[in-house]
Amino acid sequence: MNNTQGIGSREVASIAIKMALTTDRNEEALLQAKFGAEGIKTAAVDFGGDFIASVSKIIERTVVAAKRENIIGDSHSEEGVVAGAAREAVSQIMTKAIGLNVGGKIGIARCGDHISIALFFGIGLLHLNDIAIGLGHRVL
Repeated sequence: MNNTQGIGSREVASIAIKMALTTDRNEEALLQAKFGAEGIKTAAVDFGGDFIASVSKIIERTVVAAKRENIIGDSHSEEGVVAGAAREAVSQIMTKAIGLNVGGKIGIARCGDHISIALFFGIGLLHLNDIAIGLGHRVL
């Protein structure tokens, strides 16, 4: 059994950010294996498009990825926790992103009761991007 004692909200949030900052599927898989060996479940998924149109897709992708990687089960409460944390992360970026295109990656991490969602955003038009990270945390 993995020793996850001492891993709390700060560590789980840091791991979610690391997952959101991965550059490709290989890096995602390496980190997922590393953290999995430590008893921490993780996932990452890309997103992009017009911000307003993307909000519901970002939340949906987060829930689907968390379920696909067995970070959560099928219960409404677990899905709601993930959706709520994702919504919190999106709301932190909202004032920068309204009316612009966004693209980036969702990082998800869970250890025990702690679950964190990190959203890494590129915000802007063409190559004139701003960068932001939104972070949500919940306890199951």
